[in-house]
Order: sequence, then C-alpha cells, then structure tokens
Amino acid sequence: MLTARQACITAAVFGAIGVGLGAFASHYLADMLTDSHLNTFKTGTSYLQLHAVVMLLAGLCAFKWTDRRFLLAATGFGLGMFVFSGSLTILAVTGISWLGALAPVGGLILITSWLLLAAGFWRATN
Repeated sequence: MLTARQACITAAVFGAIGVGLGAFASHYLADMLTDSHLNTFKTGTSYLQLHAVVMLLAGLCAFKWTDRRFLLAATGFGLGMFVFSGSLTILAVTGISWLGALAPVGGLILITSWLLLAAGFWRATN
C-alpha cells in the first residue's frame, strides 16, 4: 500500500504521462492507427488522466484523515490505471488482442477504488 506522499507523487507522474500520451496520439498516432485503435488509445489516455486527478485527491485526503481507505483507494487507482490504461494503450499501438482481456480487470480495480474513496469520505470526520 502506498503512503500519502507516494500516492500524490505517483498521481502527478501518471498525470504527466497522460498528457504526454495524449499529445503523442494527437501529433503522431492519428495518421498511423485505425479509427478504432485510436479511440481505444484515447480511452486509455482519458481514463489515465481522470484517475490521476482522483488518485491525487485520495492521497491528499490521506494526509488530512487517517482512514486507511484513502490509501487503499489511492493504491487501487494506481494499479487500476496501470492495468486498464496500460492494456488499452499498448493494445491500440501493438494490436496484441489478448491485452483487451486485462481492461475489465483494471476497470474492476478502479470501481473498487471509487467505492473505497466513498467509504473513506463516509467515515471522515471534521
């Protein structure tokens, strides 16, 4: 499990990677990939960017409140982004179709992380 500091740093790095991948897709991949693969790549990138922000939020909440659910959520967001976004972006570029089977696993991790975040807020006081 990540610490609050590690969660915030990891979230910032994932955010930067998301912006870089988005720019890469717009300037380089747009002419190289089919529309379907480009949409898959963009889905992976947009989920990466969104969840980087939410992971940052979870990390910041872990600084404020000691509820372990925030750290579990942040860790889950990191793992979920890696599996979901990673599998989609690599699938889009390489065409390795079995990577598509990993996306639902990453999605379930992200959903669980959202629920852990909600539980942390539910229990938070102040």
